[in-house]
Amino acid sequence: MILVTGGTGLLGRHLLYKLTAAGNKVKALYRNFDRIERVKKMFKFYNSENATLYFENIIWVEGDILDIPSLEYAMEDCQLVYHCAGMVSFHRRDYFQLMKINREGTANVVNVALSLGINKLCHVSSTAAIGGDSDQLLNEETQWKQGPNTSGYAISKYSAEKEVWRGIEEGLDALIVNPSVIFGAGYWDESSLTIFRTVSKGLKYYTPGKNAFVDARDVAEIMMNLMNSGIKNERFLCVGENIQFKSLLDLIATQLGKPVPHKPAPEWAMDIICKLAWLISKFQDKKPTITTETARTSFKSMEYDNSKVCLSLNFKFRPLQETIQNTVEGKLD
Repeated sequence: MILVTGGTGLLGRHLLYKLTAAGNKVKALYRNFDRIERVKKMFKFYNSENATLYFENIIWVEGDILDIPSLEYAMEDCQLVYHCAGMVSFHRRDYFQLMKINREGTANVVNVALSLGINKLCHVSSTAAIGGDSDQLLNEETQWKQGPNTSGYAISKYSAEKEVWRGIEEGLDALIVNPSVIFGAGYWDESSLTIFRTVSKGLKYYTPGKNAFVDARDVAEIMMNLMNSGIKNERFLCVGENIQFKSLLDLIATQLGKPVPHKPAPEWAMDIICKLAWLISKFQDKKPTITTETARTSFKSMEYDNSKVCLSLNFKFRPLQETIQNTVEGKLD
């Protein structure tokens, strides 16, 4: 039996689909019953004929990674655990919640896995936890550097990884995967997919930064391949393609049939935009769509090396163009 935490999220849904399509019986931890419908809809997008059959291989368990008794109940009789649950936010006011969910929640998963003798754990981290400087090729061995501009999200994911390494020292067999920004069939209100919604409304400006992007299907396949292998107690970057933001926006706009952005955004203007977004959010009682952290990132050039996972698994990532097409065609409502 396999347990997946965070099964209703973008990556979790793709992992559940891959696991059940392969004939596995899976337990999935959920907090919000309404979000289970998102899983069902995505299954139908990928395989309308067998979606119901695959979906019936999931045992849904209500619980929370911050609630240890529910974790213990969910993990009973399981041999493998995929820990996808977590919080993504680049808002400063969310720092303590990020640390609680990502660090403390992961510590709980590790502790329960140790106490129940789980065979193997796969923890989903992020390239944000790699650290390093811009304008250098970053890999699994890059030394973590924390500065005044390090996001709370990055700190929380790095702290979560330390809990996994602590579990490994205590005897747990585990793996860590560090995906870059994930795209895939899903809902455009999800953090990494909001860029598609923004471009669909028309976008004139672009920033000079660079980052890495990956297909959710590839990350799910890598996780399964690693868990089914003899590999353990290592971390792997899951990066499909490093690309300039301008080129990325052009690909998305073209796929959507929208004009490509043609005006470079000056860095000084982003500070004003962030302040305006913050002011508007106060009146609307919503979180701002742009934060200082996300604006700063859009001007940085980050590049990641995926050679370790490619060589270890003889894996080939999907082209980004294919990923973008799948994300557009797989827009769910």
